[in-house]
Amino acid sequence: MQIFNIARNIHLGIKSLMLHKLRSLLTMLGIVFGVSSVIAMLSIGEGASKEALEQIRKLGSTNILISTIKPVEDEAVANVQSHMSIYGLLYDDEQRIIETFPAVQRTAPVKEVRKEGRLYERALELRVVGTTPAWFDLVQRSFVAGRGIFQRDVDAHAHVVVLTEYGARRLLATERAIGAQLRIGSEFFEVIGIVRSEAEQGGTIQTPDQEVDAYIPLNVARSCFGDMIIRRTSGSREMARVELHQLIVQIRSDEEVESTAAGITRMLERFHKKIDYRLSVPLALLRQAEATKRNFNIVLGSIAGISLLVGGIGIMNIMLASVTERTREIGVRRAIGAKRKQIVVQFLIETVVLSTLGGFIGIGIGVSIPWLVTRFSGMPTVVTPDSLVLSVGISMAVGIIFGIYPAVRAANLDPIEALRHE
Repeated sequence: MQIFNIARNIHLGIKSLMLHKLRSLLTMLGIVFGVSSVIAMLSIGEGASKEALEQIRKLGSTNILISTIKPVEDEAVANVQSHMSIYGLLYDDEQRIIETFPAVQRTAPVKEVRKEGRLYERALELRVVGTTPAWFDLVQRSFVAGRGIFQRDVDAHAHVVVLTEYGARRLLATERAIGAQLRIGSEFFEVIGIVRSEAEQGGTIQTPDQEVDAYIPLNVARSCFGDMIIRRTSGSREMARVELHQLIVQIRSDEEVESTAAGITRMLERFHKKIDYRLSVPLALLRQAEATKRNFNIVLGSIAGISLLVGGIGIMNIMLASVTERTREIGVRRAIGAKRKQIVVQFLIETVVLSTLGGFIGIGIGVSIPWLVTRFSGMPTVVTPDSLVLSVGISMAVGIIFGIYPAVRAANLDPIEALRHE
């Protein structure tokens, strides 16, 4: 019986709304635009932070990245015709970190040098990365072909190289990739693998790989290219001695990352007289980025929520006008025995039908807007189920909240006065 009464009230509510189709449609527009703007803005905000979060996650939540940077005092003498700088991470730093901190599982040292890669007439400037097999475990990159550097390559002092896909396409376009003999600088290396690289996007944290990387064993890089870096520019020559350009440190668990990072910082401060390093903690950056994303979504959702507020005010305004128009109808219903509760339910159903229907139309428009943004601007957008549920829930709540006052006002009309109303 109760279900029958609810179904009858819904039918009466829809029938009343259909008597004024245009007015009902215009009333719904506020909810439609409000819901669609909530979904669109949340999806754009979610998409904007997705790439940054993914970039940080790929570096590993248990990893710590220590990078060599040129000290400020060395930058100040860069205009001298010929000078020598000694700075950066040391081979001993890696050993001290391993021996001092029990939470450290493994490390991946990195030495970088710019050299020309050449195969026959094709040439490409490469960033040669001397590293260890641990690099391919700590920096997750899929292989297009071949394999990474193994410990046996290090032990044998093998001249082997792993290229990025971009570099391989440029240098080995018409050749058999795996097994090709590539000249890097004055040395020949056998190509043993091709890795899918992710180009550096810049920002808060530096990605450890670039499109033109060539990975070789660290001991081979030291013996072939040494620790000296010489850069010649117009009228000057800059020389620098750098042992390691980067060190990736993997920690045993997330809980120990930040405390270990603080300990490493104190240790580096002790053995480095100048600030020639930068320490990045992806876990801390991830937490900060996620907190920023939440705040960003709250701001965007609040701005879009104003549209829903305006739509709710529109519903209240129309329902108050409807109460005035239907005063005599209300009086007749009360006279034949309708209770105040039934009058309240009838008007609430009308407002909820308006807001819910507007919410579903808004979902359709709100999902289309991010798709169009991605299609025509290339900006990534992510429509989450939470934003859809939230939008519909808010639209129904708006209908109930802003429909209560008109419904109560209709129920409190005096039946005798309502019957006299012209």
